Amino acid sequence: MPQRPSVPQCPGSKAVIVPDKPAISDASTPELEISILVIDDEPRARQSICELLSPLGHPTTQAASVAEAIHLLHTKKFTLALVDLNLPDGSGLDIMRHIHANQIHTRLIVISGNSTFEHAAQSLRNGACDFIRKPYLPQTLLKTIAKEITNARTQHRYTHIQDELKGSESLHRFIVNTSPDMIYMLDERGNFSFVNQRVRSLLGCVEESLIGKHYSAIVLPEDLEKAHHIFNNWRAAACPDNSVELRLLNHQNNEQRFVEARAIPVEITTTGVYTSIGTEQDAEFVGIYGVIRDITEHKRNEALLQHHEHHDYLTGLPNRALLHDRLKMAMAQARRANNLIGILFLDIDRFKIINDSLGHLAGDKILQQVTQRLSTNLREGDTLARISGNEFMLLLTNINEHGDASAVAQEIMDGCSTPIHYQGQEVLLTFSIGVAIYPEDGISKEELIHNAYLAKCYVKGNSRNSYSFYTQSFKNVGETDLEQESALRRALNNGEFELYYQPQVDILEHRVIGLEALIRWNHPQRGFLAPSAFIPLAEKSDLICKIGQWVLERACQDARHLEDNGIKGLKVAINISAQQLNNTNFKKQVLQTTSHYGLQQNYLEIEITENSIMQNMQKTVEILTDLANAGIGIAIDDFGTGYSSLSYLQTLPVSTLKIDRSFIRDLSSNQSTPPIITAILTLTAALKIKCIAEGVETDEQKTVLQLAGGKFIQGYLYCRPQAFTQLLSYLRQAKDGVLNHQDQLRST
Repeated sequence: MPQRPSVPQCPGSKAVIVPDKPAISDASTPELEISILVIDDEPRARQSICELLSPLGHPTTQAASVAEAIHLLHTKKFTLALVDLNLPDGSGLDIMRHIHANQIHTRLIVISGNSTFEHAAQSLRNGACDFIRKPYLPQTLLKTIAKEITNARTQHRYTHIQDELKGSESLHRFIVNTSPDMIYMLDERGNFSFVNQRVRSLLGCVEESLIGKHYSAIVLPEDLEKAHHIFNNWRAAACPDNSVELRLLNHQNNEQRFVEARAIPVEITTTGVYTSIGTEQDAEFVGIYGVIRDITEHKRNEALLQHHEHHDYLTGLPNRALLHDRLKMAMAQARRANNLIGILFLDIDRFKIINDSLGHLAGDKILQQVTQRLSTNLREGDTLARISGNEFMLLLTNINEHGDASAVAQEIMDGCSTPIHYQGQEVLLTFSIGVAIYPEDGISKEELIHNAYLAKCYVKGNSRNSYSFYTQSFKNVGETDLEQESALRRALNNGEFELYYQPQVDILEHRVIGLEALIRWNHPQRGFLAPSAFIPLAEKSDLICKIGQWVLERACQDARHLEDNGIKGLKVAINISAQQLNNTNFKKQVLQTTSHYGLQQNYLEIEITENSIMQNMQKTVEILTDLANAGIGIAIDDFGTGYSSLSYLQTLPVSTLKIDRSFIRDLSSNQSTPPIITAILTLTAALKIKCIAEGVETDEQKTVLQLAGGKFIQGYLYCRPQAFTQLLSYLRQAKDGVLNHQDQLRST
């Protein structure tokens, strides 16, 4: 039998010789022609992106569906595709899968209003390079596109170099030493016999310094057992999984790096690489060939996504889900150690006033400052979580007595004595705090949290700016909301709601041009209640949609009555909640109701807030666009107090902006017009959108608005909200809707 050839000397068993650099000039690489495909079912969104990209000079093509996009991808080469997830005939994920299956070399950026962790993770797993949430800042999109164009050009150059190298004698050396991965060989004892140049940037050492050293020299001590398991299994021919994650030490700065190490045995071929002479069954293990890939960035992104899944985005605090997990663990430990646990339910008093007066952006900034204060003196092991808008929960572990929880609550109260400063204003916050102690106030996490909430409700309903421990007498405190919800249901069934109307006036022509419908509750015991007394509770339940449908029906019925009484052409505006917009039947209800009462649809206008728009931007745009196409007016209420992002004005078919009363309240002829009002009036004029100022109560306010270019107002100066019977009398004083004298308006 012929003898097997002996084992060739492993490359790198002596000093590694760096291979010659291939003689390929970067200048010979042809320039990559950039073309961009914009895939979105909303024409305005597609056109907006194309206009944003036009200064770059790259040709853009638009597609409105999955089928159209796939057809274009097969007929034309695109460098980059901007993909919306929700399309009329499928999902953007279908396009990604098609591109992967057909090996189409187009880079993908997802632009979507679906911004959950699952949507982002799905997109990245299916090949997306990046994920941008709608609404986005233009500079964010441009920066991301510029990065991917740079990556595409780099890939183009590498592909060209690879084509040039094919068949070259330098190909293998070039591939090994320019590989983004660390390639290595271990001998039968686990010592390095070869490493490529990637080790320099990955581990901060030169190739020669590792040759002859054991692999354990670069593995983090905590991961050595895992590394030994892999090596020993290969030596025993046990064929372990060939992919595992390890942590290696960077010898330059001792920084931990996450790597994915793929280990395979030396392959014995017919040419034979053996340490003994004989048959193939006599072949002995000679070592491991492997590839180490740096996945540090991947692990960081994974950790970041995991963090966002369990933490509040605004404050960075643990969210409700993470708090529940930690409370469950703390209760188990407390049972074993016979310790106590404290739960503090924190509610910032009157925080709605801050949002209403300073705006939600200011509210967010103040919440971040509150978070910093609350976190300052936390003990190790305690957890502060944000569970809703202005509500926090504090988990105190391993406490010995009630006094420990009292001390923390009092410390929080004392910390409130120092005002928070925001844009030159001092904001003094106070807390209502409820305290429950495990196990005496509850043996389950749900019961414990609920009882802390009841204690908070007791403080909120009495002194505020205080704290209280839970007692059995608080069991009835939480019934208030349930009782009021039941009363709201009875009000719907018993016809206790009424619509009042406030006219909207053209101050140049002294003419009523529209009406805003405002709901009132004629409570059997408490009399007439304004929306602020019951709408917040309705929004927490399913009642808001039912109340909203009642408002729609009654407003259309009253509009029909106005038409029948010769008062024509007045647009009636109704307020719509975010929950109604998310109701799948909302659009159908609006169109069917206007049709049922025989109204021209341009006689109805729906008012929404900026915050409602942002809750589900993509779905909101779709619904409001369909309604606008059917003739329904779209008004943005309380403009300037919410997100105030102007990007949605390019996307939504807005017909009216309403300046919030907080900007009107302090108008004076002794001062110049506030820049914000001037800006809004200029903006609406440029966009050809009607602008109505709310809360106008004095001639002085009206004059300032008129001099600034304002034309339409709503407020007590002309008319308070009136019941429908009073409204008819008011409107009949006008001939053909024209009110001749301002005094006559005010007298009614």
